[in-house]
Amino acid sequence: MLTLRLSSEMEEKLNNLAEMLGIPKSEIVRKSLKAYLKQLEQSNAWAAGKSLFGKYSSGKSNLSEDRKAILKQKLQDKRNAKNSY
Repeated sequence: MLTLRLSSEMEEKLNNLAEMLGIPKSEIVRKSLKAYLKQLEQSNAWAAGKSLFGKYSSGKSNLSEDRKAILKQKLQDKRNAKNSY
């Protein structure tokens, strides 16, 4: 249960919106609060890019840990391919 105090102007706008949409004021407040909380959750860099992280995954889970060894192997493979011509 929540009690909410609004300015007379905001209460009038809420009353008008509820009447126009044909839904209770409490439903408008719940939906607004839900949208606001969702927006707060997405206000950090992780949340903003969450849908993109891993989207084009290589399937390798060790890239950050073994980056030096992986790069060394790639360079070695490149040199070997160049020398085989």
